[in-house]
Amino acid sequence: MNTTDPVAFWDGVHASHPATGDPRPNARLVETVTDLPPGDALDLGLGSGGDALWLARRGWRVTAVDISGVAAERLTGHARAHGLGDLVDARRHDLGASFPEGLFDLVTAHYFHTPFEMDRSAVLRTAAQALRPGGRLLVVDHGSTAPWSWNQDPDVHHPTPDEVAAGLALDPSTWRVERADAPRRIATGPDGSTAEVVDHVLLIRRED
Repeated sequence: MNTTDPVAFWDGVHASHPATGDPRPNARLVETVTDLPPGDALDLGLGSGGDALWLARRGWRVTAVDISGVAAERLTGHARAHGLGDLVDARRHDLGASFPEGLFDLVTAHYFHTPFEMDRSAVLRTAAQALRPGGRLLVVDHGSTAPWSWNQDPDVHHPTPDEVAAGLALDPSTWRVERADAPRRIATGPDGSTAEVVDHVLLIRRED
């Protein structure tokens, strides 16, 4: 696998995982968004595409971006196959270089990590700025290392939700932290194996 070029690396990661016809949404998305009214959503790092498809089924208009063209093409195919093509716009996009245009009611960033240089705080800060009043930014990070993770560095630091929020340096008069915790769950890996993992969950709402 190419370890020097980000596009080739992430294309390789996605190509190495078999495509599923109906990928699952992330658990923290489901528990956070189920009761929200649908609107415009932006999915940063679309992964297998399960989050975008789940949102579209609930009436959200979803822009889903990923540096991997393999991931974007797979999601486009899934959306068309499930009759959701009009609600899902999947794009290859390098968030380290630019950010999608538009305003959103929800921006999600699940496990938005990379071994390559990227100012993640700047990307998430821009995401917060792209929210409409009342919109939410949901950031879900790894709080532990799963057996199937691409990053098995035993010394890796998993920033806490409070650390992530502090790094965004958002004006508390405009953006309010609604949730910052570290719940545990049993997760299933690409090979079907299971393990207990920790999620670091940060939910921020734009007040005005």
